[in-house]
Amino acid sequence: MTDYAILCEKASAAKNFANALGGTSGEFAGHSYRIVHSHGHLMAFVDPKEQVPAEKASQYRSWKLDYLPWQIEDFSWEKAPIVAKNPRTGRQKSTKSDLAAIKRDVQDCDTLVIATDVDPSGEGELLAWEIINAINWQKPVKRLYFADEEARSIQAGFRQIKPLTSQMQDGDYLKSDARSKWDFLSMQLTRIATTVTKQAGYPVRVVREGRLKSLMVRHVYEQLLAIKNYRRTPFYEVKFQDQNQHVFARKFKDQEEAARWRHTQGQAAETEMAEYHDSAITNVKTSRRHSAPPKLLDLSNLASILAPKGYGAREVLSTYQKMYEAKIVSYPRTDDSKISLAQFQQLLPLVPKIANVVGVDSKLLTHRQPRRTHVTTGNVDHGANRPGEKVPASLASLSRFGKSGPAIYSVVAKNYLAMLGEDYQFDHTTAQLADYPKFKTAFDVPVALNYKLIFDSTRQISDDEGQSAAKAQLGKTAAPFIFEGANKKPVRPTMKWLMNYLQQHNIGTGATRVSTLSDITSGTMALMRERRGALSMTNTGTISAVLTEGTIISSTNATKRLMSLMEEVGQFKLAPDQLLTTATQTVEHDLPIMVANAEKLATTVGKPEKLVKHYPKKAKAVGQTQQGEEVNFNQVWGGHQFSEQEVSDLLAGKEIAFQIKTKRGKEMAVHGKLAKQTYRGHQFWGFKPAGDVFTKRTRTNRKRR
Repeated sequence: MTDYAILCEKASAAKNFANALGGTSGEFAGHSYRIVHSHGHLMAFVDPKEQVPAEKASQYRSWKLDYLPWQIEDFSWEKAPIVAKNPRTGRQKSTKSDLAAIKRDVQDCDTLVIATDVDPSGEGELLAWEIINAINWQKPVKRLYFADEEARSIQAGFRQIKPLTSQMQDGDYLKSDARSKWDFLSMQLTRIATTVTKQAGYPVRVVREGRLKSLMVRHVYEQLLAIKNYRRTPFYEVKFQDQNQHVFARKFKDQEEAARWRHTQGQAAETEMAEYHDSAITNVKTSRRHSAPPKLLDLSNLASILAPKGYGAREVLSTYQKMYEAKIVSYPRTDDSKISLAQFQQLLPLVPKIANVVGVDSKLLTHRQPRRTHVTTGNVDHGANRPGEKVPASLASLSRFGKSGPAIYSVVAKNYLAMLGEDYQFDHTTAQLADYPKFKTAFDVPVALNYKLIFDSTRQISDDEGQSAAKAQLGKTAAPFIFEGANKKPVRPTMKWLMNYLQQHNIGTGATRVSTLSDITSGTMALMRERRGALSMTNTGTISAVLTEGTIISSTNATKRLMSLMEEVGQFKLAPDQLLTTATQTVEHDLPIMVANAEKLATTVGKPEKLVKHYPKKAKAVGQTQQGEEVNFNQVWGGHQFSEQEVSDLLAGKEIAFQIKTKRGKEMAVHGKLAKQTYRGHQFWGFKPAGDVFTKRTRTNRKRR
C-alpha cells in the first residue's frame, strides 16, 4: 500500500511535484507517495433539462420566459464527464478515460491528497472534489498547500499536509461550488437576453449575461455613451502667471463656488480681470519630499500595461501561465498585494542576474531592506506577482512561451526591482500672491529619480526632464490673464481604465478580471473588442448593455455584494443555499426590466435589418451530368470563374485545369473534376481538385523533401 496519492491539477504541475519529491512515486519525509494528475476540470454540470424531474424537463429545455425563474429545489446538481472536440482532429473526447486512469492509479493508496492550485476562488478545491466524488473515493482526504511550484514550496507543503474532515467542512470547496452553481443559474439571464433580442427581430446567436461580464460591458458602454453625448461647454476664468509660466489660481471647494468664478462669457471674465493688477509673489515655501516605489502589479495591472503594445488579455494570460509552470514568474491567480519576508529573502541573491536580464543598472538597487509597503511579516498565500527563482538566460529566450513572454518578464522584473531602488526625491514649492492671497501655485522639481530609472523610466524621465531650470524658479511678480477652459471630456475606455475601476471597487482578482475580459472580447459571440488596450462594443455587446440598464446583474454595488456573500460562504458565515436564493432574486428583478429595455433597441442599436449581413450570391452553373442527373454548382472556385467550355467539360465528367492566385499572391496550377461531395453532413455538387495540394500534411512533406 502507498500512503499518499498526490492529485495535481495538470501534467505540468505533476512534473514539478515529481522533480521536487524525487520522482512520480517514492518516499519523502517518511511517507510513500504516488503522483497523479488531472487536466483541469474533468466534470461539468449536465444540461438544465437533465437536472430536474422528467416531467419538468420540457420546461427547463424551453427558452420561453414563462418558465422563469427556475426553481432551485428542482435541481439535482448532477455532473458528468466533459465531452469536448479536439480542435486539431475534430474528434470528440470524454474525460471519462482520465477519471478511470486516476481511479486505477490511486486504488492502492491510503489517503488522497489534494494538491491542486491554491487560488483565491477555491477553483482548485472544486476541481479536486469533483474527481473524488466521480471515482467514489471513500478513504481519507487531505490537503497539500503550496505557495508556488518551486521545489522548496512543494517540499514544505508535503511536510505539513493537513487533514480535511469532510467535503462540507472545506470552506474553499463550499465557496467555489456555490459560485459555480450561481453562475449556472445565471444562464437564465442569457436566455432572457437572447430571447427578447430575437423576439425584437435581431439576428443574434446568443447574448451572454453573467456575473462580472455584464458589469464590464455595461460600464464600458456607459463611458462610450458619455463620450458620444459630450458637448463642450467653454468657460473663462481669471488666473495669474509669472515670468516662468507658473500659474496662480483659486481653489474651489465645490461646483457651486467654481461656477461663481468661471464665466460662460469672455466679456464677463474681462470685466473681472479689470479689477486686478500685477502682484508680487509671496509666502514661498519649498520642502524636500520623497515617494516610495509603486506597489507590485497584479495580473490585471500587468495586462493593462502590455495591452497598448498589442498583447491582448488572452495572450498575456496564456503566456504568463506557461512561464509560471516553467518557474520563470510567480503564481498568476494570486490575490496578494505584498510578498512575505521569506520570499523577499529568497529572491535577494538573484537580483543581480534578474537586473542583468532586463537591463537595469545594479548600482540603482541599493535599498536592500524590505519595505513595509511591499513586504509583510504576516502570512501570504502565494505572494504578489514577481520573478520566479529560475532566471532566464535572456529576454529573447522567453518568446518560446508566447510572443508576450519577453515583455511580461521585463515589466514584472522591473516592477519588482523598483522596490530595491531608493525613493524618488523632489522639491515641492508653494506660493501665493501678496495682493490676492487666494491665488496660489504649487509645483514639483525632481532632485533624484532613483527608482523611476528602474520601472517605467521612459515616461517618468520624459515628464521630469520637462522641468527646465527656469521653470524650477518662481518669478518676482505675476500678471492676470484669462484662461479658457471647458468641461472635462470623458476619457476613452481602455483596459487600464476598466481594470482600475474594478480594482478600486475590489471586484474580482487580477486574474479573474483578465480572464473575464479575455472571454468577452474573443470569438464570434464577443461582446466587446480590444485593440491595443482600447475597448469598443460589438453589436451584440451593445444589445447586452441596452438590455441590462437598471439590472442587478450589471450593477457595481450588487456585484460587490455578491462577491462578499461568496466569501462568507467560504468562511461558514452563510449557508450556500442562501447564496443561491440571490440568483433567483436577480432573475425575478431583471426579467421585466430586460423585457422593457428590449423596446429601446431600435432607437439605440438601429433597426434589425441594419445588423443583417448580406452576402453576394455566387454565380451558379446548371446542367446535366453524364448519368442524367440535374445539378447546379458554384461557377467560381478559388477566384476563378469557369468558362462555358469548362462548365461543359465538367458536366461531361472531364478533368479541367486552370491557374489561381493564392492568398499570398502566388500563381498555382489546379486541375480536377466535378464531383458529389459532403460538407457538415450535407451533400452538394462542386469542383473537386485532384490530389491533396491544399493540406498541411502535403505542404509539410514538400518542405521535408
